[in-house]
Amino acid sequence: MKQIIAVVKPFLVEEILHSLRRAPLEAVEVREVKGYGKQKSYLDQYTDTEYSQAFLPKVEIILWVADSRAEEVIRKVVEVARTGRMGDGKIFVLSAQSHEQVVNIGK
Repeated sequence: MKQIIAVVKPFLVEEILHSLRRAPLEAVEVREVKGYGKQKSYLDQYTDTEYSQAFLPKVEIILWVADSRAEEVIRKVVEVARTGRMGDGKIFVLSAQSHEQVVNIGK
């Protein structure tokens, strides 16, 4: 099992999730995050303003998928998320151990 973490621009999230609607996903988690990468120098032009310590808004999509389908899922995310501009995001792929037992927290 693979854990795929995609950090993308917020306006692309719905389209990414739509493209994955038929993908064989085990689970999906979405959360709002903030950060910066190579475009950090872009923020330097706001020195001495309220934006000088600003982080850029992003959305983190965490997907769990079978090893055999990971490349397909990554390809779909890249197809939608890549705009060709700086700050498109990152994709991290981690190995995730699957467990035979799933524990529900709720009733």
